[in-house]
Amino acid sequence: MLSKEVLELSKQPSVIRDIFEFGMKRAKEVGAENVFDFSIGNPSVPAPKEVDETALQMLKEIDSVNIHGYTSNAGDQTVREQVAASLNRRFGTDYTGANIFMTIGAAAALGICFRTLTEGPEDEVITFAPFFPEYKAYAQGAGCKLTVIPAQEGTFQINLEALDHAVNEHTKAVLINSPNNPTGVVYTEENIQKLAELLERKQKEIGHSIYIITDEPYREIVYDGFEVPFVPNYYKNTLVGYSFSKSLSLPGERVGYIVAPTQAEDFEQLIPAFIAAARLLSYVSVPSLYQKVIGKCVDLTSDISIYQENKDLFYRSLSEMGYECVEPGGAFYLFVKALEEDAKAFCERAKKYDLLLVPSDSFGCEGYVRISYCVPTKRIEKALPLFQKLIDEYK
Repeated sequence: MLSKEVLELSKQPSVIRDIFEFGMKRAKEVGAENVFDFSIGNPSVPAPKEVDETALQMLKEIDSVNIHGYTSNAGDQTVREQVAASLNRRFGTDYTGANIFMTIGAAAALGICFRTLTEGPEDEVITFAPFFPEYKAYAQGAGCKLTVIPAQEGTFQINLEALDHAVNEHTKAVLINSPNNPTGVVYTEENIQKLAELLERKQKEIGHSIYIITDEPYREIVYDGFEVPFVPNYYKNTLVGYSFSKSLSLPGERVGYIVAPTQAEDFEQLIPAFIAAARLLSYVSVPSLYQKVIGKCVDLTSDISIYQENKDLFYRSLSEMGYECVEPGGAFYLFVKALEEDAKAFCERAKKYDLLLVPSDSFGCEGYVRISYCVPTKRIEKALPLFQKLIDEYK
């Protein structure tokens, strides 16, 4: 007999994946060039050539036992030092390899953080709508509760007033995501400072530490006029979950890390706790080849200028047509107000023009759609007249 919990989760559809599958089916009927799939956040920009060159060089020059063997539980020590040095150069920190725990992407990083900080179903992690839907699964896997703060519509910055009322003795962490999926919004330095001040006060009131978990797979994808604050520089009890999936266009290689700042109250116990949490969640050792490749390429990114071009074109064009959306400061998503109250109905109507958009309901915020623009620029250019026809129907 199978687990009831697992069976119940298996019945919960992934809206994004369903739309993606529909798009592939539709492409066979009308041709892929006539289907405008803006559903999935799969990087469209290739990895830097240095990544493949480094991998090939390592495969040719390094003994296969060393290149394919297990690393230590916390990750390859040299790679951890290389990641720490990169962070130090960019953010003025003083990390060493002892502050870095290598993970199987950001998903494992968050799951491990949840499992490390919570002890049972009464413990909670608070996050803010709209949010990446898989956060629910990470909380379920850790056996804790995910509490969602309503969106601050208009800006989609952190809803500090609602958070102030929500924090309680069961709150173990506050999870933030900037640049944000699905809005593309970058939390301002002022917002982060106020969040830090609020949680400092709450820690004293409640009598135990409250961590910020910052989910940062899009940190390097940030646009002109915007800057992503490095949260540990504002709040000592911060855990950073990172992935190279987006910045280096390596989603299939599954390499990320957790930063455990030396200033954190539980620093001495954090890395051993991450190792234990990873064992409990069956995450055993990160792929060794691409750990080593990333160590050599840690300061590189894919060609982010292409996403900047796509963002500028899409945001400007849709705004001029009359669509309402907040300007993305990073990532590669537009969060657009649906042209009717029911976002799902709006997305079904968009399918008439083979525009595949994701309704916002699964992100915890109704009445919007997410548009992923990590696609070739020409596809956006070809789709824009169809967006015009769609809004004309409503006018």
